[in-house]
Amino acid sequence: MAYRLAPLFCRPWTLNGMTPRLIENHYELNYGDALRRLNAVSAELDALDPAATSAETINRLKRDETAALNSTLLHELYFASLGGDGRAVPPVMAAALERDFSSVDRWRRQFMALAEQLAGGSGWVLLTWLPRDQRLVNQSGSDHNQGIAGGIPVLALDMYEHAYQLDFGSNATAYVAAFMRNIDWNAVQGRFEDAAKVPPPRPLEQKEFGDVPAISVEQVRAMIDAGTPMQLIDARPRHYTTRSHEIMEGAVWRDPERVDDWVGELDREQKVVTYCVYGFHVGCQTAIALRKAGFDACYMAGGHYAWKAAGGKVRLFDS
Repeated sequence: MAYRLAPLFCRPWTLNGMTPRLIENHYELNYGDALRRLNAVSAELDALDPAATSAETINRLKRDETAALNSTLLHELYFASLGGDGRAVPPVMAAALERDFSSVDRWRRQFMALAEQLAGGSGWVLLTWLPRDQRLVNQSGSDHNQGIAGGIPVLALDMYEHAYQLDFGSNATAYVAAFMRNIDWNAVQGRFEDAAKVPPPRPLEQKEFGDVPAISVEQVRAMIDAGTPMQLIDARPRHYTTRSHEIMEGAVWRDPERVDDWVGELDREQKVVTYCVYGFHVGCQTAIALRKAGFDACYMAGGHYAWKAAGGKVRLFDS
């Protein structure tokens, strides 16, 4: 496909401490060159016959395409981040920064520290929205290929030397300060509001167990650390436990096919958390059986392997 040039978003003559020549040079040479490279690689990819082209050639072209595409996207975001009063953070954006960084000032200090660390080298500093976690994070990358998968950048600072040498020479610190003075927060807020509408990745949904309470491994660990009384029931089927060397610390294994035989051993005054191998049917069905028997029971999402993946403590399993 053919990629189109994005018009310059900011008005260079309005910037405080950054000359039009710096922005014009950056836009024409660096952004323009990235777009031309992107279109050249894209045309080459469109024209080649995958069946007659080596895997090495396709891999090289796709790497080049990714670098050029990211460069154009980040440059467009960089220019769209400039043109305002960087000191005037609008209420919605200020509230988001305070929520995720404790304060606007703390966000600013962290963002600038990341930028200054890249001084004399190359890379980008980004303020990025993560739909999965519903929060903003700062990130830095030493080239065009680094980024958070699934993240949506809303503010970009170019720390390649071409972004500041004409005006600031090697004084990257002065450039970073000038950039911060010129952030167009209204534009950043607009992008943030759009990004916040993107839903997080769809979670695991087990419709047949939709009315069975679930608890995460993190919640279970927090309860254990807090000394909250609970009964942990390892309900992995026998054919799994006979091959296992480990069991969750604090848990007791009970055969899920013989609930009636052991349910009388449980304390009706304490919460029961059941789990199986992966957190699917068996743990859920055991929780259902216990709830029908009058217990406050739930299943641990992700089961035994989620507990291990989260670094939860286990002990030697002795059936």
